[in-house]
Formats: sequence, structure tokens, C-alpha cells
Amino acid sequence: MRLSTLLAATAITASSALADDVAYTVDGEAFTGYFAAAETPKGLVLIVHDWDGMTDYERQRADMLAEMGYSAFALDMFGDETPTDTMDHRRAATGALYKDRERMRALIEAGVAQAQAQSSTDQMVVTGYCFGGAVALEMARSDMGGMSQGYATFHGGLSTPEGQAWDGDEPPILVLHGGADTSITMADVANFANELETAGTTYAIEVYSGAPHAFTVFGSGRYQERADTASWEAFSAFLSEHLPG
Repeated sequence: MRLSTLLAATAITASSALADDVAYTVDGEAFTGYFAAAETPKGLVLIVHDWDGMTDYERQRADMLAEMGYSAFALDMFGDETPTDTMDHRRAATGALYKDRERMRALIEAGVAQAQAQSSTDQMVVTGYCFGGAVALEMARSDMGGMSQGYATFHGGLSTPEGQAWDGDEPPILVLHGGADTSITMADVANFANELETAGTTYAIEVYSGAPHAFTVFGSGRYQERADTASWEAFSAFLSEHLPG
């Protein structure tokens, strides 16, 4: 289904679909995710948000996936009390997790538990946007990596933190990247590819010419429909391969 058609269908059906916010706690802190259920799910997709937190953007992507036949859970990496209104807020929220990888992994684990509690299937693919892409790769490298059938990042962070490495046992990884991204450069993409190639990890990388960072964010100045459509089609094919139903 074409992206424009899917968006229109989602707008019509989302209100009647089984989709709602999910409140949960981690170590006494309040978090809010979002679950959209497919009528007959072919699998589960875990969505990790950008640095502005769990917003209507992630809800819309989850609804789109439910329309395609995949149940989807957008987890919350920040919590209800973390401000994300300003650039400084967002730098602080993401920076705190980049510095505390143990907490990052604990929050991923809590989100996975919520996703699986809501879902009727445990066959899962994980995807993330920008900061969320880096979180998805953190999961892929961790002891939780084998819980997912694959990992995909949209304009996501690609650097491997000190003390971590790829060992070749990870599930397949799909990177969807803008060629004009100045936040995560083509040099970063090349370094990442070299790491995975050396490790023997299965991966694929698609680069979209002229697409800036955050090219999938609807309504933003960086949105590029051509790259958004192409990357969503690539992700859809990835889901079909790894979550065949």
C-alpha cells in the first residue's frame, strides 16, 4: 500500500481501532506508551521515539503499522515527569541515558515487557527514530538482542559506545538514512558498516539522496516525502521478511 493511501486509511480507521495509551511504572516512575492492535497480527513492532519523547508522531506510526497488520507498541524512554519542550530539555533527557546505558537497557526491557503483555504474539521487530534508532541498536547489542527478529533505524544514531561491540550473533539490521544528514554523517554510516562487516552481522543500509536528518517527521521543515515513502517501503519489506505472520 502506498504511503499516502495508508495515511488516509489510518486517519479514517485509527479512532475505531483497538489503540490507546498504556500507563506503566519503572522503579516507581510513571511512563506512558501507546499500543495499537492489528485485527489479526502478523507480528509485533516495538517503536522507540525521537528525542522529543513519546508523542502523537509515534502514535500515528503505530496506527499505520496496525493498519498494515502488525500490532505496535511505542514505548516511553523518558517518563511522564521529564520535560521535552526545549532543545535543552531534549539534550538533557537523551544525554542522561547516553551516559547511563544500564538505565537505558532497563527502560528498553520495561517497554518490551509492556509490549508483550499487550500483544497476542511475541514475534517482534524493533524500530527507532533518531535517538530511538540508537536505543534500538543498544538493544540489538545487549543480552536482549535475540528477543527481536530484526532491528531498523530511521535517521538513527549509529555510534557504538566505548566498551561495547558487535559480535555477529545479532539479528538482521536495517539502516534507513538521509544522504544530506549532517547530524549522523555518511562517515558515521561507513564506520557503522565497517563494524558490522567485521563482526559478520547481517545488515542492509539504504541512503536517500538529499534527505536531511529527521526526513520522516510529518509536517516538519525537514520532511522529505520521497525519502519517507521509500524508507517506509523498505521497512515494510523488512517486516514482511522477518514477521511473515
